[in-house]
Amino acid sequence: MGTPRMLNRRTLLAATAGTLAVPALTGAQSANTLRITGWGGRWGEIMRQDIIPGFEKANSCRVEVDTAFPFVPKLMASPRGKPVYDVFHSNTNEQWAVFEQGLVEKRPDLTKVPNAAAIYPYATSDDIIGIVIFTSAIGLAWRRDKVATPPVSWKDFWDPRFAGQRGAYVIPANSLGQALFMMAGRLYGSGYKDLDASFKAMERMRPVRLFDFTGGTENAMLSGELSLTVLHDTAVYRNQDKVPVEFCAPSEGVVSLEQVLSVTKGTQMSALAHEWINYMLSPQVQKMMAEEVWYSPVRRDMQLGEKYRGKLLTTPEQVATLIQMPWQWYNGQKDRIDDRVNRIFRN
Repeated sequence: MGTPRMLNRRTLLAATAGTLAVPALTGAQSANTLRITGWGGRWGEIMRQDIIPGFEKANSCRVEVDTAFPFVPKLMASPRGKPVYDVFHSNTNEQWAVFEQGLVEKRPDLTKVPNAAAIYPYATSDDIIGIVIFTSAIGLAWRRDKVATPPVSWKDFWDPRFAGQRGAYVIPANSLGQALFMMAGRLYGSGYKDLDASFKAMERMRPVRLFDFTGGTENAMLSGELSLTVLHDTAVYRNQDKVPVEFCAPSEGVVSLEQVLSVTKGTQMSALAHEWINYMLSPQVQKMMAEEVWYSPVRRDMQLGEKYRGKLLTTPEQVATLIQMPWQWYNGQKDRIDDRVNRIFRN
């Protein structure tokens, strides 16, 4: 959840050149139907059971959700004047990709989103297309029963003691792997955009177990196959009552894994789309999703239950540790990066 495949240009062209199926509407489309993208798992359960019914009742409408990845090629294949989605939900890297294709607005009209007045500035920063509704912190997950000295820095991921016992991601396919790649440039070079330093760090990272999705690393941590892995805090905290797993917020900061909503260009449901965004930023929805799914809310005024304090990012001091990566730049370098890292990890 929250880490779909990021398509490169060649894959994207291949996907859209053929007969790409877009989600079929269930029955005749109502004049008041909002079409959105979304996640499955616990997120999807809460949305279906509580969040969506409340919105439909309040707005006398219907909400249709597509949870089948990938979303980007479906949006690209749909008519510009009648996009397959009205609200596009994804992580920041994909929001930049669809924005540069002219498929989404850079920002919702905040005059139509009253709840935006209560959110942290990072939710509408220059690094964001659309608006952030929740975030996770990407850091290091580790097992208490396997690690004697806990990690404290991102550099600990490269410690030889974790060789063969650390987990990361197939970089062309996963935004957490891409974030780690950029972080390596900062740790061992001049900054997030130092490609040479990042490539050298990837070589030193071997041996490492690579996964396509966070679900794979999460399961490997739960089963004890890994001692240390890159993971978002949400996956750690919701499993701490099951296994001896801990989350390390590295001293250099945690990478922000944002859940972002944008309004598609050409939508005929703009008013309802803005109502949906405002609803997702409401205190009730923010609190429910934070406490049920362990995502950090973006509202500044949230008071969560005791067990969430000190874990979810709800204070200005905690929010200040979030690092927003330069995804627009990364997408422009993606083909070059993919080619090189594929060679590195193939050897």
